Amino acid sequence: MNAAVSSVTPSVEEYLDLGLRDQWHPVLASWEVAANPVGITRLGENIVVWRDDQGQVHALEDRCPHRGARLSLGWNLGNRVACWYHGVEVRHDGVVEDVPAVHDCPMKGTQCIKSYPVIEAHGAIFLWFGIDPNEEPKALDFPEQLASEDWSAFLCQADWKVNHQYAIDNVMDPMHGSYLHCTSHSMAEGDRTAEMKHRSTEHGFVFEKEGQIGVNFDWVEYANTGASWLRLSIPYRKDFGPGGEFWIVGYATPIDANNTRVFFWRCRKVSGWQRNVWRFLYRNHLEKLHWDVLEQDRIILENLAPNARQKEFLYQHDIGLSRLRRLMKKEAEKQLKKIAALNTSNRIEMQEEAHG
Repeated sequence: MNAAVSSVTPSVEEYLDLGLRDQWHPVLASWEVAANPVGITRLGENIVVWRDDQGQVHALEDRCPHRGARLSLGWNLGNRVACWYHGVEVRHDGVVEDVPAVHDCPMKGTQCIKSYPVIEAHGAIFLWFGIDPNEEPKALDFPEQLASEDWSAFLCQADWKVNHQYAIDNVMDPMHGSYLHCTSHSMAEGDRTAEMKHRSTEHGFVFEKEGQIGVNFDWVEYANTGASWLRLSIPYRKDFGPGGEFWIVGYATPIDANNTRVFFWRCRKVSGWQRNVWRFLYRNHLEKLHWDVLEQDRIILENLAPNARQKEFLYQHDIGLSRLRRLMKKEAEKQLKKIAALNTSNRIEMQEEAHG
């Protein structure tokens, strides 16, 4: 049974606290997974991630089927991991390969734990968090800033002590740039008062300031193309290097209900010698400035009032985040119905097996 399917049905709010399923989520930067198994928590699930001898990344539920020890504390055996506790070997597909302490163990050859489909792309590791283990994952498509060779990007990631929905709300709020980031290198210009509007796109929508584009953090786009992402652009002065506007593509992956890992790809459209110039300038000067801006976001979000969402007084600037909240709630309700249907089907199968 898939780990997302539970006999206890959570509320929509509890479900959203741990993130939407049936989509891809970035979980780690590629450089974080080398020779040793790595234990992580994402969407409230404990996961072990490792590379085989060909460099391919694999991911399993971080639980030995024997006694529940963390497989992430064990050994990397290529296409499988071995538990440190009693040496039980579990393949990348969740099937027990060997139980060396016993000559003939019924666990051997049985799929005992959950495996996760993996895609490694653009310097990050993405896992598929599906509801029905019998369904194939959706295709994972990336926005132009990551998919096109015309662009160059750096991945930045950070762990924030806040629910992922607050991190998403923060990006879906262009107006905060004129206040929170007003002393930054990139958001010191522009009006501090604006009217906002939204427009639909093929995979989501754009939320933007009316009558001001290309001055500050003036717009943001939400889309889902196998994974949910946010995109925005910020104008840059020429002395900050070639490539025109500076773009950010962001993902917010829940760790648990109170912690989030944010992934931000910082992108510019550059090629040839200009690409090398920008990448040098970024590493030696701009990266620190961007971290300073990100730190301002972290401080605000980690120090919000308790249960801030339940005590809000939203106004016109919050139309974008309100719309996205409605979309996420609708999707959560849909997924909870799917989980309930799978639970019913599983119970029927178990009853039929019990009665022969």
